[in-house]
Amino acid sequence: MKLERLMTITILLLNRKRVQAQELAERLEVSLRTVYRDLETLGQAGIPIVSYTGMDGGYEIMESFRLDRQLLSFEELTALSTALRGLQSTRAYDQSPMDLLLGKVGAMVAQAEQGRIGVNEGERIQIDFTPWQNSKEARARYETLRQAVDERRLIRFTYTSRQGEKHEREVEPMALVLKSYSWYLQGYCRLREDYRIFKLSRIRELDVQLGRFERRTGSLPELNDKWRTPAARQEKLPVVLQFKTSAAVSVMDRFDEKDIERLTDGTIMVRMTCGNEQWLIRNLLHYRTDVIVVEPAGLAAKVRQAALDIAAQYACPPLTEGLVME
Repeated sequence: MKLERLMTITILLLNRKRVQAQELAERLEVSLRTVYRDLETLGQAGIPIVSYTGMDGGYEIMESFRLDRQLLSFEELTALSTALRGLQSTRAYDQSPMDLLLGKVGAMVAQAEQGRIGVNEGERIQIDFTPWQNSKEARARYETLRQAVDERRLIRFTYTSRQGEKHEREVEPMALVLKSYSWYLQGYCRLREDYRIFKLSRIRELDVQLGRFERRTGSLPELNDKWRTPAARQEKLPVVLQFKTSAAVSVMDRFDEKDIERLTDGTIMVRMTCGNEQWLIRNLLHYRTDVIVVEPAGLAAKVRQAALDIAAQYACPPLTEGLVME
């Protein structure tokens, strides 16, 4: 506990111009006498702590002192801080350890450079994986699964597949993975007797068992290829699409610039390859009449049929049906 206090005091002093003893005592939940002893210990260890009296008094570390960067440049420390804040936004770790780690990175910057790692440098690039909708239920599900992974607890839950089928699953959880802004659980499914990946948003009725399990020999890196989506393993389909000018902004958001060609009449041609035809059809329907499938003809026919199926679902009965004529 004393070592943790000494580290916390050092980090606070390195990241703050001046700190009062009372603030340190409240932060560490110890007495003032303990704080004074800790400050004396740090001084004996060679950390140059200076005390000031008066209304603005307190303790600070000499401006010339800094922790050893271990060959990390200021730009590298800034990049590391940005990456850590992005990881912090995922809430994959408890807030306190992440705050302490960010404090340690900040402590590796000299006092004279502290201002640079603020708005001017450290906040030029912000990485935020927090979803727009982050319910308490989803957060609780993640926390429960993370604890089950850490403690090697067998779990049971109801899972809805991509096809909408529901099954009871008994799984040995291995890891939690953030992929494309969604969380997934990787584990060994005892029902399928094989490794599987489960999207957290489709897990319901989660129950953590009391018993523990022994981790299997399969490593996550070895299973990465197995867990690739079917689309990633499918043969790529060459596609040519023509968009109206009204869809220009959406096209910029959804397609790579190298695949886009702007014609003189204002329309946009997109030439791309796609390994998931069903995914593409769903996205093309989003554009309604703003897109035409030029090639291949088979894809155009499937989009047309999908549109007809939607129209048939909303077919209205004749207006006179069911009316009683006087």
